[in-house]
Amino acid sequence: MKLWGGRFEKETDHLVDDFHSSISFDQRLYRQDIEGSISHATMLGTTGIISREDMDAIVQGLKEIRQDIAAGKVHFEVDAEDIHMNIEKLLTERIGDAGKRLHTGRSRNDQVALDCRMYVKASAEEAREMLAHLVETLLKLAESHLTTIMPGYTHLQKAQPITLAHHLMAYVSMFLRDMQRMKEVYSHADVMPLGSGALATTTYPLDRQMVASLLGFSAISENSIDGVADRDFVCDYLYAAAMVMQHLSRFSEEIILWSTNEFRFVTLDDAYSTGSSIMPQKKNPDMAELIRGKTGRAYGDLMSLLTTMKGIPMAYNKDMQEDKEALFDARDTLIKSLAVFTPMIATCTFHEDTLYRGASGGFTNATDAADYLVKKGMPFRDAHAVIGHLVLACIRENKGILDLSLEELQSFSPLFGPDVYEACSLETCVSERKLPGGPAKESVIAAIQHARETLASFSS
Repeated sequence: MKLWGGRFEKETDHLVDDFHSSISFDQRLYRQDIEGSISHATMLGTTGIISREDMDAIVQGLKEIRQDIAAGKVHFEVDAEDIHMNIEKLLTERIGDAGKRLHTGRSRNDQVALDCRMYVKASAEEAREMLAHLVETLLKLAESHLTTIMPGYTHLQKAQPITLAHHLMAYVSMFLRDMQRMKEVYSHADVMPLGSGALATTTYPLDRQMVASLLGFSAISENSIDGVADRDFVCDYLYAAAMVMQHLSRFSEEIILWSTNEFRFVTLDDAYSTGSSIMPQKKNPDMAELIRGKTGRAYGDLMSLLTTMKGIPMAYNKDMQEDKEALFDARDTLIKSLAVFTPMIATCTFHEDTLYRGASGGFTNATDAADYLVKKGMPFRDAHAVIGHLVLACIRENKGILDLSLEELQSFSPLFGPDVYEACSLETCVSERKLPGGPAKESVIAAIQHARETLASFSS
C-alpha cells in the first residue's frame, strides 16, 4: 500500500506506477532531501512538536541512509514513486514509528520545492566557479597576445585590424555577465519554502526561520501558494545556462573556422581533437562542434519548462515533476561543456604570423585611410567615397592601399602625404584606438585589470 493510499480501495496499475514515478531521475536529489529532512526533524524536536528521542532517531537514521546511498548500498523502489517517499520508507523500516513522524507539518509539495532550490543554489555556484576559471584562462591568454594583430570581422567579412587580446576580451565580457546571471540565480533560489505545506501552511507551530538558518537560506517564502507553485528560479537557471552555452557556442564556432586550412589562425591541441576513420590527414575540432551542438539541448530545456509552466493553475500540479529532467540535463550539459572548453582554449596554439597576414588583406585599414583624409580637412562622407573608389581600383590591380605609390594615392586626393603610410599601418590602426573598450594595448590592459577586479568582487 502506498504511503498515501488510505482512501484507495485498490492498488494503482503497474503502468501507472512506472509512468507516475520520478525516482529514476530525482534520486540525484537525495543529499538535498536528506539535509532538508534533518533540518525539519531538528526543528520539530526543538519546538516540541515531536519528542527529542524521535528527533535523535530520525536524524541518526537519515545520516546512515545518506551514507549508504553514497556507498551504493540502497536500491530505490519505483513503487515508492520519488526520492522523498523512498527515503521516508527506508527510514521507517530502519527506526520504526519514529520515522513516521518525520513528515509532520510537511508536504511533498514544499519538500520538493526545497530540494530543487537547494540544488539550483549549488548548481549556480558550481557554474560560477567554473566560469571564473574560464575567465582567468582567457585573461592570461589576452595578456600574452596584447600586440598580436588580427583581422576583426563584421558579416564574416574583414573589417578593421584588432588584436587577439581585444577579441578574447569580448568573450571575457560575456562570461562575466554570465557569472552575474548565476549570482542572481542563486539569489532568486535562496528562499526557503518549507512550511508552505501542500499550499496553505499547517496548524503546527513550525519555526520556519530556524529551518532556513539551518539550511543556509537568507529568507523564507512569503506566500504559501507561491512557495509550492514557484519554479521561476529553475527557469532562471535554465536561461542563465542557455546564455552561457550560447557564448560557448559562438566561441566554438570561431575556433572551428579558425582551425580550418582556409584560416589557419589556430591549431587545437591533440588532446582536444579527433581523427577520421577513413581520412588519415584529418584533425577535427569535435569538442568545439559538440559544444555548439549541445547548445540546442540547453535551449530545449529552457523552452520545455517555460512551456510546461505556462498553463498551470495554482498551486502544485503533477506537471511540475517535469522541471527536474530539464534542470538536470541543462546542468549536466553546461558543466560538461565548461569542463572541456576551458582546457581546450588554454592549450590552443595561435599562429601570430597568419593572424597578422589575415589583417593585412581585405583592406582592414580602409576606415583609417578615410579618417586620415578627414583629419586633413575633408568631410567624412567625401572621404568615404574617395577611399571606396581607391579600394575598387586596388581590387582591380590586386593591390593593398599601402602598396600604391604616393603619386597613385594623390591621384585620388591631393590630401595624401608621405605620412599616410605610417598613419594607415596596421600597428597605427590598432595603437591609435585608445578609447576605453578599444584594441590599443593600454586600453586592453585597463580592460584586463577591470575584469580582474570584477572577478574578485564575486568572491568578496
